[in-house]
Amino acid sequence: MLSSTVLQEKDYRIMFHTIRTYSPKVALVVALSLPVISCTTLDRLAEVGTSPQLTSIANPNHTKGYKPVSMPMPMPMRATRQPNSLWQEGSRAFFKDQRASEVGDIITVVVAIEDEAQLDNRTRQDRTASEDFGIGNFFGLENLFGSVLPEPVTNATLLDVDATTANDGRGRIDREETVNLRIAAVVTQRLPNGNLVLFGRQEIRVNFEIREVVVGGIIRPEDIASANTVNYDQMAEARIAYGGRGQLNDLQQMRYGAEVLQILMPF
Repeated sequence: MLSSTVLQEKDYRIMFHTIRTYSPKVALVVALSLPVISCTTLDRLAEVGTSPQLTSIANPNHTKGYKPVSMPMPMPMRATRQPNSLWQEGSRAFFKDQRASEVGDIITVVVAIEDEAQLDNRTRQDRTASEDFGIGNFFGLENLFGSVLPEPVTNATLLDVDATTANDGRGRIDREETVNLRIAAVVTQRLPNGNLVLFGRQEIRVNFEIREVVVGGIIRPEDIASANTVNYDQMAEARIAYGGRGQLNDLQQMRYGAEVLQILMPF
């Protein structure tokens, strides 16, 4: 803390010296940017030669922006004790199936996609057309065409059209995708026929990049394995999204102006 305070005093002395030396506009820019620089760089300079400090343990419910989680839950079951019996109604253990079956239960979705597609298509079209038109006799007035039309044109060669069209198109697609992951999903709805609706989301932040996985679909309770897992190819209406957002994603995306021009440009 002492070193950070000393650095701040030096920075402010530099700022006042700049105000006296340079023009007011330059001094104003320096004065506005110095607090921002102090907040980001001075703390890092104060930690030179030491390891980064860990965040202190605190109650997460008291953090700024905390909101309680609201998820669909089954109707509460009233537990009743049976005399002279080890079984308790509503118990989640003791020979009870631990696989997801009710709203709010958690199930693991296994996604193992190895997709490969190759498509080679070629289209070739050639077309030639020729049309000749002339008038041999026209009520005795065929000789008048020479006086009305230009000199090379006669009544026998009024129209001569030749057309040739050629089109050669070729397309090729070569795609290969491999995705292997496991994600926990929550049962959000139980359909009247007994099928379960799942939805799961996972976010992992590494530095300034967030990896996001979203999965959803409908499964049969019979397809749930003993380890409380289900494969993605056993999900109906499956929706699987794997992506991210952050600095790296911004660099890989096309700029909005280039994307608009690519849509609007006819060539």
